Amino acid sequence: MLYASLKLLHVLAIVVWIGGMVFAHFFLRPAAMQLQPPQRVPLMHGALQRFFSAVLVAIVIVLASGLWMIGRVAKETVQAGLSFNMPLDWSIMSALGIVMMAIFGHIRFALFKRLDRAVAAQDWPAGAAALASIRTWVGVNLAIGVLIIAFTLLMA
Repeated sequence: MLYASLKLLHVLAIVVWIGGMVFAHFFLRPAAMQLQPPQRVPLMHGALQRFFSAVLVAIVIVLASGLWMIGRVAKETVQAGLSFNMPLDWSIMSALGIVMMAIFGHIRFALFKRLDRAVAAQDWPAGAAALASIRTWVGVNLAIGVLIIAFTLLMA
């Protein structure tokens, strides 16, 4: 029951992260582009600030639950007298997940700081440039996330 509960939390956290990127990238941004920069940039800043806080929580959940589930399977395998070899899809999922977390760290702690400064200074061109950089890296993370999901489901 604990394994199933952690797996559920793991998947729900991924849904929040990937789903939020889809929403921001394909729905919020195009709609916000109809606004002038003095309205658009603060709107995107506020939305991303809330989303990035949720992603930080999601990352903690994904990392903790993923490590626990791998550890549990490894422990049970070894206790059964067998050798634990992590499945290829788990290895790929884990490695690319860590890459996604690193990219998110860059987005949140470098690029979003630029956006923070631009909004505070009401420097709309700098804010738009920061948003463009964030959008690029969110697109990269979204592509990696979809690749992980597709690979994991196709390997199952």
